[in-house]
Amino acid sequence: MRARLWSRAMTTLLFEHGAFAAHETPPGHPERAERYSAASKALAAETFGALIRKSPGVAPREVLARVHTETYIEAMIAAAPREGFVRLDHDTIIGPHSLEAALRAAGGAVEAVDAIYAGEAVNAFVLARPPGHHAPPDRAMGFCLFNTAAIAASHARAVHGATRIAVVDFDVHHGNGTEEAFWHDEAAFYGSSHEWPQYPGTGRASDRGAFDNIVNAPLQTGSGGDDFRRVWGERILPALDAFSPDFIVISAGFDAHRADPVGGLRLNEADFDWATAQILDIARARCGGRVVSVLEGGYDLGALSACTASHVAVLMRG
Repeated sequence: MRARLWSRAMTTLLFEHGAFAAHETPPGHPERAERYSAASKALAAETFGALIRKSPGVAPREVLARVHTETYIEAMIAAAPREGFVRLDHDTIIGPHSLEAALRAAGGAVEAVDAIYAGEAVNAFVLARPPGHHAPPDRAMGFCLFNTAAIAASHARAVHGATRIAVVDFDVHHGNGTEEAFWHDEAAFYGSSHEWPQYPGTGRASDRGAFDNIVNAPLQTGSGGDDFRRVWGERILPALDAFSPDFIVISAGFDAHRADPVGGLRLNEADFDWATAQILDIARARCGGRVVSVLEGGYDLGALSACTASHVAVLMRG
């Protein structure tokens, strides 16, 4: 019996859905459907046969409203086109299936939280697009419609009593939306490494939140794995551990990979694996291993496939 319970506790959930490939962007846009297909194919390998695969539903409005304003939610629903494209800002463009994809991304994230608290698994990966960490409470930006990571963390608090929630982010871009959502929240933590200067121009090291609950670790263009591991080891991980979270969400963006066309950092799979393992160590010590990871960026298909597979393999090891 004890062995069977341990095996169940180490289970990792994978949330995936065809709607994530159906989210349309114009030809040439980096946030394209092939991203989902490439990552999904990588996770279809025999190595990942132990994953428990689930199809997420759409997030209800009350779930979105824990992070986003009612006015913005209404505006997004109204903006969704029946055909063609609608441009929400200079690089955030949606088609007829984009709203469903964003709602299922948020839905998968909160269902992952529910499943972990129900004892179905210790952690989960939400393989979704569009990404979410650039979306502040009141607008879309940077390819992002709803802030999936912040929604997941807020759900853990609202429904499951997680007093202290944390999001950590290794995307090449700073998650300005998550930072804005958590800035005045004493019981929420956000830690990010990101290229500087880089879109969206936020994430200075001096930006620390209203309660010293934000840790930004900007990296100069051209920085590699040694610099990445140093700022995580010296700044983000100690602060996360000291915060003592009840639940951790990872904004897993892989566009800091050396092959990625939109970033200027020089990481590889081993660097992301190291960060993932370090986060899991803190999760085991502080919150029973409870972690939900959500896909953010990653625009070189080969690097995205390799990094996603490697990241999920680390999650499966617990």
